[in-house]
Amino acid sequence: MEPERIVETNSAGEQRVGPVNAALTPRWAGPATFARLPRTDQVEHTDVAVVGVPFDSGVSYRSGARFGPNHVRESSRLLRPYNPAQNHSPFANLQVADAGDIVGNPFDIPEAIDSIESAAKELMGESTKVVAIGGDHTIALPLLRAAHSRHGKVALLHFDAHLDTWDTYFGAEYTHGTPFRRAFEEGIIDTDAVMHVGTRGPLYGTQDLEDDARFGFEIVSSADVMRSGVDAVVAALRERVGDRPLYISLDIDVLDPAHAPGTGTPEAGGITSREVLEILRGLRGLDVVACDVVEVSPAYDHAELTGIAAAHVVYELISLISLGADAAADGPAYGISGTRYGAEK
Repeated sequence: MEPERIVETNSAGEQRVGPVNAALTPRWAGPATFARLPRTDQVEHTDVAVVGVPFDSGVSYRSGARFGPNHVRESSRLLRPYNPAQNHSPFANLQVADAGDIVGNPFDIPEAIDSIESAAKELMGESTKVVAIGGDHTIALPLLRAAHSRHGKVALLHFDAHLDTWDTYFGAEYTHGTPFRRAFEEGIIDTDAVMHVGTRGPLYGTQDLEDDARFGFEIVSSADVMRSGVDAVVAALRERVGDRPLYISLDIDVLDPAHAPGTGTPEAGGITSREVLEILRGLRGLDVVACDVVEVSPAYDHAELTGIAAAHVVYELISLISLGADAAADGPAYGISGTRYGAEK
């Protein structure tokens, strides 16, 4: 039996089908679509598609991120329609729906990459914005290719403990540690507008950093976030991206293992879930065209800590897309009184 859903009318007079009404159907009941939103086949059109990519054949350490999409969906049951930090209702403004999963061949990485790229292009074909839940970070490359096919070279903000610009593992060019080197080589990212956020931990040598700089990346480490603070980091990211079409890729291991134990390559000394959410909120008004949240490995999670953090990240990314590239002009921007939860108006 189909549960009753929240249906809202936006400022343009258009109706949007939202989550299941939690006052009528308890949150633990029913299918676990993301935030209990409708499926794409239950709505006439989709502005923002949340899609799972349960692929983890590119991992170099712990496996298990193939189970990430459904874990994040289960962890998203408590999300609510109104985002007070942005004073915005993303599910009322745009039609957001769960597009199910993109399937990739788990025994053939290049074939899987091609399948993911093709499916993502199809999803984006009618101006639909895509927020993907992985899966390992290998999936960022085909998603970037799909975004490039529609928007040209894109700016890239990469939240991660690691650079992911290495060359090969065991001679393999396509792994979860190589997607952004391949993206650079393929010319699909704007090298004047690429940045890592939250990196930390040991490297193989100084050549890693030299190569990374050659690809155009600037780095905001987790220590930079701690020392400089969220507002300074946001200002640097906004200056770097400007008005370019923006792809955001977030590996959940950007968070300290205390906040996200359920991941494949954890590193001590990460940023907090509060910091990453505040940084994302600070990107309000940028032209976000596609996103991914990857590397959630539920077998290593505890009490859904990682799944809940990832679900809230996806929610903030949807909010950014819903607010749109002109949000800063239409209303208060980040840091101005009235845009924060509990701030004076």
